[in-house]
Amino acid sequence: MELKNLLVGIEGIKAKGDLDIDITNVESDSRKIKKGGLFVSIKGFDVNGNDYIKDAIKAGAIAVMAEPDIDKELLKVIAKYVTIIIVPDTRLGLALCSCNFYDNPSKKFRLIGITGTKGKTTTSFMTKTILEKQGMKVGLIGTIATYIGDKKLEDSDRTTPESNKLQFIFSKMVEAGCNAVVMEVSSQSLKLNRVAGCDFDIAVFTNFSEDHISPKEHPDMKDYFDSKLKLIEMAKVSFVNADDLMTAKVPKLFPDKEITTYGIDNYCNLLAKDITITNSYVDFKVKLENRNERVKVCIPGRFSVYNALAAISIAKELECSAENIKTALEEVRVPGRSELVDNKKELTIMIDYAHSPESLENILNAVKSYTRGRLISVFGCGGDRDSGKRPIMGEISGRIADYTIITSDNPRTEDPNKIVKQIEEGIKKTNGKYEVVVDRTEAIEHAIKMANKRDIIVLAGKGHEPYQEINGEKYPFDERIIVNEIIDKLEEKKK
Repeated sequence: MELKNLLVGIEGIKAKGDLDIDITNVESDSRKIKKGGLFVSIKGFDVNGNDYIKDAIKAGAIAVMAEPDIDKELLKVIAKYVTIIIVPDTRLGLALCSCNFYDNPSKKFRLIGITGTKGKTTTSFMTKTILEKQGMKVGLIGTIATYIGDKKLEDSDRTTPESNKLQFIFSKMVEAGCNAVVMEVSSQSLKLNRVAGCDFDIAVFTNFSEDHISPKEHPDMKDYFDSKLKLIEMAKVSFVNADDLMTAKVPKLFPDKEITTYGIDNYCNLLAKDITITNSYVDFKVKLENRNERVKVCIPGRFSVYNALAAISIAKELECSAENIKTALEEVRVPGRSELVDNKKELTIMIDYAHSPESLENILNAVKSYTRGRLISVFGCGGDRDSGKRPIMGEISGRIADYTIITSDNPRTEDPNKIVKQIEEGIKKTNGKYEVVVDRTEAIEHAIKMANKRDIIVLAGKGHEPYQEINGEKYPFDERIIVNEIIDKLEEKKK
């Protein structure tokens, strides 16, 4: 595609060089640039793309996009070899160029964006399952993986991909004949313009609570909330949770937008009533096709009702039948969300992705309500992320669980001992019994050794993740595998 056509829609451009050249690829990673490429220089948290411009040119870049503060001497040197495009914001430039390069694929299917502190993944899987039951071909992009129908394209390393990769995935979904695409939209992706230029038909804002406050994410809760609101601005139709203090404010913030509410406790457009919660499912009544229908979801916990209401709201907007909605919600399963691990000891061991104070409180309360014996909580907190939530989560586990084992999660570049000490500060405020076992495998083994068949072990924080991130390296760590390896080892010792 000609460079001048790639730049359509980008404001404040200053260019030096030929704009009629043919661009064959668009990248922000100099290692991925091929001959005829446009290199977009982005200043990340740890790296500055300007330092890699010369590498990109050597690799075949024939055009470079940068911001106005690029070093003037560097500019003089590279202007001899490539066309220079200066824009106010290269992240936005990358997103809009990528939309143009792939011929705006999001305009060719129904795009559904789901944001919120928690519930994004489960709501996405519920929505995908309903739409497929209705006969649609559905793409899904989110925290766990990217799918086209039943085919998994790849596991995810972030909730929402970088903009050029996102548009490439969309183009593949168009090629595969997808009628709809459901995607989790993180606050970071909205703040950093990864989804700029996307044509959202429907948006959902599930809830809002403290998370992602750190130097590399959001400086404060206002920035976090405002970032999520960008999805509502972009979408034609939106659905929000009427029972969440912050999301309930959204309709008043956008009086000219079409925004519909769902909930359990407060006045709303889609209300769940007569709720039953058991240790293996929830069911409730909700209005479908002008009559009250009983809906069953095989994911226990009150939060499952909210996720189901969000998915039902989307399904109703897309004219799915009541029967397909009911059948799909009873069938849906989500990896790493309230997931029970089969094991030889027949212990009840649940894996859940809960990694924020509210999500930990929700899963522990849900499990506590149907535990016949003890609730054993095993969790840690990720490094290089919001440290303020660590004592809060310690206090939550100490208050709800019968026994807590504080351990490591993904320490990343932080000292795991420092992280567990911060969690311990919170648990000491309670009367909860606990101990610290920093090694996560040892912590899980300890929980298994102390549990009996009446107890429930909750392994919180990692969910679907098949790795543990330590000092920038990702080591294999799938808790489903770890649990069964530990049990095999313990059974072998008995012989």
